[in-house]
Amino acid sequence: MMDVSTPLNDEELDWLDAFLLDRIDEDAVYEDDLEKNEGVLGISELDGFFTALVSGPEVILPSLWLPAVWGDYAPEWESQKDFETVFSLLIRHMNGIAATLMEQREDFEPLFQERDVEDKTYTIVDEWCEGYVRGTKLAEDAWASGGLEMRVLLMPILAFTSETDWKAHDLTDVEIVNLHAAITRNVREIHAYWLARRETDAPTKKLVQRVGSGVGRNDPCPCGSGKKYKKCCLH
Repeated sequence: MMDVSTPLNDEELDWLDAFLLDRIDEDAVYEDDLEKNEGVLGISELDGFFTALVSGPEVILPSLWLPAVWGDYAPEWESQKDFETVFSLLIRHMNGIAATLMEQREDFEPLFQERDVEDKTYTIVDEWCEGYVRGTKLAEDAWASGGLEMRVLLMPILAFTSETDWKAHDLTDVEIVNLHAAITRNVREIHAYWLARRETDAPTKKLVQRVGSGVGRNDPCPCGSGKKYKKCCLH
């Protein structure tokens, strides 16, 4: 049975990071490919992407988020086992984020990157923030229902993305550090905001989702694993 509850260790995080980047053969990318969607490139962007998914207003099925991870460069699997290995790592990482936000929200920390330049370590948040925004796009209208409060909470994240032409990089070092702290704090608040909304609307939303999903317990899982839904993403 697929292990979906154990958080990834450092070795697994590094392996998944390399897999997400190496699935695109840079030598095979031509000029006409420059406009293609590369999907999620690296564990920091994936961490932001999954954080948005588990924090947002709607449940997003793997049949929707997995294509967003791959973009236009879905891997060519040599075997079903290879797919299941990678898919298990993805699910475990997403579940680990969800568990931390649900059970120990104040301990949640984004997987920002770090870069050493001339004996000084710099925190790089751009990839994580791009991933988070990518996650919100999968339920854009639902996120917009949060109105002004949600737009304010998202501002520090958006400041480090192409959505705002990375305007945060025009700020002073002190201001950037403060924004980094605001990202972590606001992500926790965003999760709490949508959790409260989902709990209030839970009976109605569950009924709508069950009727509209169109996936029975014995149907093939929409994630593409080849397993029955009841033995895969239903759990």
